[in-house]
Amino acid sequence: MALYTLPELPYDYAALAPVISPEIIELHHDKHHAAYVKGANDTLEQLAEARDKESWGSINGLEKNLAFHLSGHILHSIYWHNMTGDGGGEPHEKDGVGELADAIAESFGSYAGFKAQLTKAAATTQGSGWGVLAYEPLSGRLIVEQVYDHQGNAGQGSTPILVFDAWEHAFYLQYKNQKVDFIEAMWQVVNWQDVAKRYAAAKEHGDSLLLAP
Repeated sequence: MALYTLPELPYDYAALAPVISPEIIELHHDKHHAAYVKGANDTLEQLAEARDKESWGSINGLEKNLAFHLSGHILHSIYWHNMTGDGGGEPHEKDGVGELADAIAESFGSYAGFKAQLTKAAATTQGSGWGVLAYEPLSGRLIVEQVYDHQGNAGQGSTPILVFDAWEHAFYLQYKNQKVDFIEAMWQVVNWQDVAKRYAAAKEHGDSLLLAP
């Protein structure tokens, strides 16, 4: 039985236009995200077969495949909900996201500083990757991370709450090779209510999972 399924989009293909075209949303979700779901399920089956046969010659490749596909599935599942057609702007207390706005100011000095750091992190990923705003439970603060090729350079135990997809399939049909233009445009569709809910959940559950030193 498949453990992972492709989630439905929370809006129609045209909902994020003109920032992201309907064609990109359809291909990105129905083809690319679906491939990560299938890849994760297929790899789990192959790992189960390896356990049954006690045949571990391909374990390194299988574990890397699982990390690649599962990370792709999880990050995309966050990505779709991080965006809305009536989003964007700066998070404010009056919008019901005051705790998140305060955390951003405390962790980065200002919203402007945070926005600049996440923009640069996403736009300068080498090759394929993501720019990520994450809650890091050990320090109890927000951090910006780069995720390379769905696998590397993510803080252990940190929880992604806002993700910017910097893979070419996320923008190339519309923005060509101008990745930075796409990242700049992404700020117009950020769903701060979704990010705030993810922050509150990450803070509650992340802190409770930490072991006392």
